Amino acid sequence: MTLTTRPRLLAQPFALPFALALLALLSACAPETQTEAPPPVIKAPPPPDRPEPPEVDQAALRRERAETARAATARAEAAAASPASRSMREYLANVEETLISRGRLRTDGGTEITLTPEKLAEDFIEVALHDEYIREGGKLIPRATPAPLRRWQQPVLVRVEFGDSVAPALRARDRADIAGLAARLQSVSGHPVGLTGGTGNFNVLIVNEDERRQIAPRLASLVPGIPASDIDALRDLAPQNYCTVFAYSNGNSPTYTQAVALIRAELPSRLRRSCIHEELAQGMGLANDSPRVRPSIFNDDEEFAYLTPHDELLLKILYDPRLQPGMTVAEARPIILQIARELLGTEA
Repeated sequence: MTLTTRPRLLAQPFALPFALALLALLSACAPETQTEAPPPVIKAPPPPDRPEPPEVDQAALRRERAETARAATARAEAAAASPASRSMREYLANVEETLISRGRLRTDGGTEITLTPEKLAEDFIEVALHDEYIREGGKLIPRATPAPLRRWQQPVLVRVEFGDSVAPALRARDRADIAGLAARLQSVSGHPVGLTGGTGNFNVLIVNEDERRQIAPRLASLVPGIPASDIDALRDLAPQNYCTVFAYSNGNSPTYTQAVALIRAELPSRLRRSCIHEELAQGMGLANDSPRVRPSIFNDDEEFAYLTPHDELLLKILYDPRLQPGMTVAEARPIILQIARELLGTEA
């Protein structure tokens, strides 16, 4: 960096008195002149009046917004009225009612369940260091297999996209739920997570039966290079799968760069919010479900509807800087156990 300085002006001790003397001499020799009147002061013309801004017709604006909302609601009702979507909505409503009647979809945290550091560490290994599916012959087969630790390095920007079948009021509620969960995931993990209205790297699609079956071009646009088997899995989602998420990295890197979650638009309220919780958390790197993990949302028995305090501990472990993406079970296990002891306050 170059510093530029201004030159200093050096004072000369005898220059100033001489100049004053000369000025006095010239004044004494000057002939007397009649003092002239000062020129008249011309006032600037006043600025032209600015036109008043037109009044906004608030009533007309409200009517326009109401009409836009009514039109969107009408489109949503028409899209949701297809036989396939109506049948799926009835099926899922019955599923939710049955699960709740059996004591499932609990909304408490399961704090009555005792948790030890050893159990928490094993739960983390089950959920974060295993895959729920394997690829065989271009298809996804449900089978838990060991996998390296994976997580995000860049900020997670969640973008929500709705099908026409989702009414404006429901969109607002879903968006609020997702924004609240994103803030919670960031607070718990310490990793930047937030909702965006622009380009996202974690896309959440909420669509009905008919929209999902036409989703292939949109998936290819959102996730360039997405495997054809993943498009098939999302397009042909079985009825018993209420939602799903796929996370992607570049090549064999253990660092996620893209994710896409699909949630059925026909889901009733508790199952809907449960899907939002599970798929966003799984997309953070907690990829597997296990019947041995409890109290947790990462369990296919649907005992708990929402993220539990236990699940928050799993997220804390996942984004602890002592763990690094790509670690195997053998490499990570002693570190995981130490973190679990610290979190539960039982460290030696």
